[in-house]
Amino acid sequence: MKRQAFALLPLVIVAAVALAAPEPGSSAKSSAKSSAKSSSKLVSGTFSGLKFRSIGPANTSGRIVDLAVHPRDKSTWYVATAYGGVWKTTNAGTAFTPIFDEQGTSSIGCVTLAPSRPLTVWVGSGENNSQRSVGWGDGVYRSDDGGKNWTNVGLKTSEHIGRIVVHPTNPDVVWVAAQGPLWSGGGDRGVYKSTDGGKTWKQVLKVDEWTGANEVHLDPHDANVLYASTYQRHRRVWTLIDGGPGSAIWKSTDGGDTWKKLTNGLPTGDMGRIGLVVPSTERDVIVATITPTAAETGRRRETRCRPIGERCGGAEREHPDVRRETSARCPPPDGCCDRSAWHPS
Repeated sequence: MKRQAFALLPLVIVAAVALAAPEPGSSAKSSAKSSAKSSSKLVSGTFSGLKFRSIGPANTSGRIVDLAVHPRDKSTWYVATAYGGVWKTTNAGTAFTPIFDEQGTSSIGCVTLAPSRPLTVWVGSGENNSQRSVGWGDGVYRSDDGGKNWTNVGLKTSEHIGRIVVHPTNPDVVWVAAQGPLWSGGGDRGVYKSTDGGKTWKQVLKVDEWTGANEVHLDPHDANVLYASTYQRHRRVWTLIDGGPGSAIWKSTDGGDTWKKLTNGLPTGDMGRIGLVVPSTERDVIVATITPTAAETGRRRETRCRPIGERCGGAEREHPDVRRETSARCPPPDGCCDRSAWHPS
């Protein structure tokens, strides 16, 4: 009896497998049917109602950095974006048209109209900020037909331009505040002046290879008087050298040919970035926002040590490429830092 039971068991298993097995060719038929169903969906009619739309990033490239309004037609604006080119509206913002898409960069620092010839539009390329994700530009652009056509007119190694001002009655006289490269020294940096509409440029204010011009402003009451702020900076992966002795406020009384550093009433120590406003409603008034020294505000100082291999204070640092923070009341460790910057604590 036991032998018969064991003999019947393989027959039962074989029968079960045979019943579960699909009919010959049924798998191929099912696969073909599924494939036909999928391919029938991949036709133009399926997607005809869909349109591409921008979904971002809104934060990184959507920042508005400057705005220029036509002096006689207040419904016409030019809008500069940090990394989205230049846009124009002729209906006071109801609709905007991109007008800079075919140029060498989409990173913009400023946009300016010539007061006496508003169809002449000036664009300074390269967002003038210092974060790691900042985009860079390739110089100054000019359009004489309201943004339809553009010409790059130079200062291509400035990379970041903070402001452009145009003479109120002569559209060919222009001043540019070029901040210069963020990650390296040199380049086109400082205040530049052109008297021929950008064909040639003259550097009229230079501080050093690490300091550029953050802003330049024309006195609305006297076209021979200009003010400029310079800003010393250097971005590294691990920190930002955000200020130094090169940061200052300057004044010119001869159309920008010569400059004098202003010091009366200003912080005596190193300063960071400086913003300026020259009001048209008041004479001899300048408003400045200044990053002051830590001693005056209780801010902290960020420092970095010298590269590996350089001795400092009689000892070599094992891990020099790190940011070290010290209190405003305490000196840097072992005097081992070659540059410093102040930030709000």
